[in-house]
Amino acid sequence: MRFYILEKNVPSIDQQAGIKHYCTAFSGIGGKIKRNPEDFVVREILNKQYLENLSKNSISTHRFPVFILKKHNIDSNHALIEIRNQLRLELRVLGLKDSKASTLQFATTIQKTKNLPLKAKTRHTEICLIGFGSTLLSKSDLWGNQFTILIVEPKHVDLTDFLPEIDQIANFYGLQRFGSERLVTHNVGREILKGNFKRASELLLTETTKYDTVYSREIREQLSDPSNFNKLMRLLPRGMDIEREIVRALLYKRDYIRALRAIPIGIRRLYVQAYQAYVFNLCISESLTSGEDITKCREGDLCFEIEGNDVLGKIRKLNPSIDTFSTVVPALRLVGYSFQTGNGRFESTSQKILKEEGLTPRDFYIRDMQELSTKGGFRQSVLWCKGFNHSGSLHVSFKLPKGSYATTLLREIMKPDSPIEAGF
Repeated sequence: MRFYILEKNVPSIDQQAGIKHYCTAFSGIGGKIKRNPEDFVVREILNKQYLENLSKNSISTHRFPVFILKKHNIDSNHALIEIRNQLRLELRVLGLKDSKASTLQFATTIQKTKNLPLKAKTRHTEICLIGFGSTLLSKSDLWGNQFTILIVEPKHVDLTDFLPEIDQIANFYGLQRFGSERLVTHNVGREILKGNFKRASELLLTETTKYDTVYSREIREQLSDPSNFNKLMRLLPRGMDIEREIVRALLYKRDYIRALRAIPIGIRRLYVQAYQAYVFNLCISESLTSGEDITKCREGDLCFEIEGNDVLGKIRKLNPSIDTFSTVVPALRLVGYSFQTGNGRFESTSQKILKEEGLTPRDFYIRDMQELSTKGGFRQSVLWCKGFNHSGSLHVSFKLPKGSYATTLLREIMKPDSPIEAGF
């Protein structure tokens, strides 16, 4: 594998998220994305057998409702809050989707509701009941996502030199995982893991970036002084709903654990998960710096088996006598309380990063906020892109496994000087 140590050319906001490299020599076409939600379309790909087994009616053997949820200009967590508030329906989704997109995903509920709506709308969402499953819809039923994306104002549309390099792109978590222009989520997660709940709350209330408006900066500066909280409850804009919940809780009682728990748990969990993603990105970056080939399994590595053409299967150690590049993909351990340290090429790097950060795997079991504890897990090292096509001026379409980011592929195609201004 060829890789490119271009830290001086990688935008600083990427580096703040632990993304310190490009993996292709392609010079980039520039351009912008997400000008309109309809220009960035995401459709979940579900296990065909599950869909084929749906019943049109609720019966004793098929009693778990399955909805298609369409949304635009709202992220998944806030879409679920909007549906709960307006439709009195508590839905669960399999994957989280960005706000700056038009998305179609699957949802379910364990809520006992006699009269489930066949179709319903809220300001940013539409739901449609498509049937009932014999088992509760779970993340294991989700394979990945199909993307159809328009890149506007590219310098050119020739991807001839890019296509041979598409299989060597690292599976970095994209900027959306960290808050995009407000790159704060992983920093909040770090403070939670260290038990610094006051500092975590302060970061959510007061941290600013160069992308903040003048008004936002003024509000956040005032939020640094608790004596302003009563006045600010009337002034906080609609977009600062998380800040409003924290301030309301702190006005009731100056308890920072209670304040963080005022945030919906789906959003709260993202903070620790974002820090987990930051360590993963750093591990990949440092592995590339040291010359590791992250696209191929090496003896002693953990690997995902490739099942058929599209599915990442079970995890096991490489078997050099039978495995080939086409049958396995390198798997990295995500840090968590079950993280096993050792001498593996990726595990030792993650262990070193945690030590430099002043954390240990044990810290991911959060005694004072156990609902945010994370065990860990596994993630493939390379972006596993399937069915890539491009046309026109410039539409691209492709499939990625669940958890992978379309923007990770797009940054290699576009090489934007300013990712935020380019729509990332």
